[in-house]
Amino acid sequence: MSILIQGGTVYDGSGSPAFRADIMLEGERIAAIGTALPAVGHARIVNAQGRIVCPGFVDIHRHADSAIFTAPDFGKTEKAQGITALVVGNCGMAPVPCAHKWREEYYRYIEPVVGAIPSGLPFDTYLQYSEALSKLKIPFAIGFLAGAGAIKTAVRGFAPGPFTPEELAQAVALVTEALEQGARGLSFGIMYQPECYSSKDELAALAAPVGRAGKIICAHIRGEGDSLVESVQEMIDVADKAEVALNISHFKATGIHNWRSLIFRAIERIEAARAKGQAVTADFYPYDGGSTTLLSLIPPALLEEGSKRLIAKLSTQAGREELRKYLAEPQPGWDNMAASIGWERILIASTTLLEHESYCGKSVMQIAEEAGLEPVDLLADLIVTEEGRVGIIVLSMAYDDIAVIARLPWTALISDSLYGAAARPHPRLNGAFPKFLRDYVRGSAILSLEEALHKMTAMPAQRLGFAERGVLKAGYYADILVFDPERFTDHADYVHSTALAEGMDLVMVKGEPQCSQNEEQP
Repeated sequence: MSILIQGGTVYDGSGSPAFRADIMLEGERIAAIGTALPAVGHARIVNAQGRIVCPGFVDIHRHADSAIFTAPDFGKTEKAQGITALVVGNCGMAPVPCAHKWREEYYRYIEPVVGAIPSGLPFDTYLQYSEALSKLKIPFAIGFLAGAGAIKTAVRGFAPGPFTPEELAQAVALVTEALEQGARGLSFGIMYQPECYSSKDELAALAAPVGRAGKIICAHIRGEGDSLVESVQEMIDVADKAEVALNISHFKATGIHNWRSLIFRAIERIEAARAKGQAVTADFYPYDGGSTTLLSLIPPALLEEGSKRLIAKLSTQAGREELRKYLAEPQPGWDNMAASIGWERILIASTTLLEHESYCGKSVMQIAEEAGLEPVDLLADLIVTEEGRVGIIVLSMAYDDIAVIARLPWTALISDSLYGAAARPHPRLNGAFPKFLRDYVRGSAILSLEEALHKMTAMPAQRLGFAERGVLKAGYYADILVFDPERFTDHADYVHSTALAEGMDLVMVKGEPQCSQNEEQP
């Protein structure tokens, strides 16, 4: 099929200034870009007058690991935002590999992030997983990262402590297998179990085969609050030792007392590494709140024996007093969100029990006050009754810091969307990409439109190895968007977080229109 997109203002994704041009598509590829291109044969005409024409957006951090297989309407919110390529397996969390012994507990642990994984879905090997991805009938390019947390759990469960030499060899073999079966790199989630027990040497050993394959490691670092600078340096050291490219996931500084200060020291560490020739980059999302699991509020010392033991412990008064004591004392290397931002800035996003559905959208402090409880007791109650399967939103960042990060020439935009069946999901699920243009280009002019679009297209595509995507160029895949930048906007916020974006006129993936509002026949 031939399609001619006529008269649009073309932003090619490279970061270069826009230009007026027509684009001819033949099948799944771009055939030509130029002025006054003729309509060949029976080419369909798309009138792009007064519209931007740019590459499809590439979201390299989307926790859709289960949803891409199970959600009947998967793709609806992605197309509304102009996303045409995405990556799963982030933050060390992935549905594969997973040893039968630990499967139930592990899937329960990651459910608030990736969503429920049905009993018929599990994959035993990366080959099964990559083949299943290739057979998906959804209109996106999908890549996956091997998850270091999934690998460590498959090898030794949630037990604290380092790998034995034999276990480390098994884990490295799983990383190698994942790369051979199509993984675009390896993700770490070092603030989560059981990766929080890993040393620098272990992390470097896991990353080494990624470096040899010429791919990338993406890291949810150990701490994003008080220990931000040390955590950034830890991953720089790991990447240096493993000789591998590093991308720091959702780069930020959390904790009110760290705002407008700590991020600059972390940036200095990254730029010092880059000046020495290391390939170190980062990504970010355009919100002042993050989203994670309720169990992230529990100190690692209480999680050492796994979530089942924790639930049993918090069912007793003695266990609750122990939790209260831990939360009242500094825990080196761990971000205590309750202390650093306060219970009033921690919102419940998802629960599994109907009796707790009304909690969604409220803060822990508000719910506790309404129930006549202390916040710590409410936390314990939710972990026990929900078996830890609760998603939260933490309003932990300063917009000034995000603006600083957005301006950096080596940061790409992501959504970090969670798919934990949330009644009140983080609004980034439905609005990250249009919000970025609305707030950071039209609203405050932090970035030019060409700079912003580069961070949404060519930069992330190149970083995660989406060949011949992310740039409008003859011979490349025809992943193309057409829209009016004044009308393309988000509507999701922390109160109405399920509202879809609107204003995207045309989304094309490999030359196939996925939604179209301004097509004309010749």
